[in-house]
Amino acid sequence: MEKKTLTDPIGDGKPFISVERLTKTFGKVVAVDDIAFDVHQGELFGFLGPNGAGKTTTINMLIGLARPDSGTIHIAGSECTRNPKAAQQLIGVVPDESNLYPELSGFDNLCFCASLYGILKSERQHRASELIKTFGLEEAASRKFGTYSKGMKRKLTIAAGIIHRPPILFLDEPTTGIDVASARQIRQLIDDLHHAGTTIFLTTHYIEEAERLCERIAFIVNGKIIAIDSVHNLLQPIQDKKVMIISVSNSAKELHQKLAVKFPHLTFQALSDTQIRVESDQAISVGSLLRFIEDHGAEVTEARRIRPSLEEVFVRLTGIELNIMKKEKEKDKGRNSL
Repeated sequence: MEKKTLTDPIGDGKPFISVERLTKTFGKVVAVDDIAFDVHQGELFGFLGPNGAGKTTTINMLIGLARPDSGTIHIAGSECTRNPKAAQQLIGVVPDESNLYPELSGFDNLCFCASLYGILKSERQHRASELIKTFGLEEAASRKFGTYSKGMKRKLTIAAGIIHRPPILFLDEPTTGIDVASARQIRQLIDDLHHAGTTIFLTTHYIEEAERLCERIAFIVNGKIIAIDSVHNLLQPIQDKKVMIISVSNSAKELHQKLAVKFPHLTFQALSDTQIRVESDQAISVGSLLRFIEDHGAEVTEARRIRPSLEEVFVRLTGIELNIMKKEKEKDKGRNSL
């Protein structure tokens, strides 16, 4: 699909969203620490970091729900630091927790949200019906929102965020805690909005989601931005790396030390008691590795090559191991199953 370009309301080519030296503290906790970034018109910009990194606090300042201690925010040419409502009509917001009314039906929730933006009754009903169909919620349109599944709630919350056709959309952890099928549908909807020309600011701690959807990404850890670049440029330093995951019957942590001595030109990491990660700048000779492992009393159950990913870059830049991010995902899955 060819990406559309919206008319630039600023008219001078400046960034759609511009943040300078933004800081927010809660008591002695520095939630956001002197950050700066720009988001260009029509861009899908990812804000990536673990839980508690400062993502939601940043988005709350951008949409006017929290006042920064210092710094400036400009959205579509308007100074929004002192006047948070200056760009309100231009933005749509999808918070990490739904803000819709459980006692209203899905259709009535959308109509009510449309009324808040001054959309006339006939138009808001038409728009609500249009979005209900787009999001595949026709059968649930008349049901109370409180009876919806998590995935359905998430889809209707996104529909409410775009009811007024905003040129800028803020999405805070849009696929957290929902089932796989709903997450896949929501990612497709986000991609469709992006290709239709919507400027999207997306926060997530799902690294593969950011890599799949975003054009540029900022890594934020402990309130500080440690890198901002395109996905292509972030991946460039590891693009030529050769990586393998070898699964063994046992003793991976002991084996990886012996392997490092025997094969000093390779880099080994014990990912668990049964998995070893192998990395090299050159082609990896699988046969000699497997023979060495088997000669030391372990059975190889699987050996597979993997493509270096944004996760690798994240670990290198932040020092945060992937298992921490994976534990966060497992917590989300646990909440989803309750």
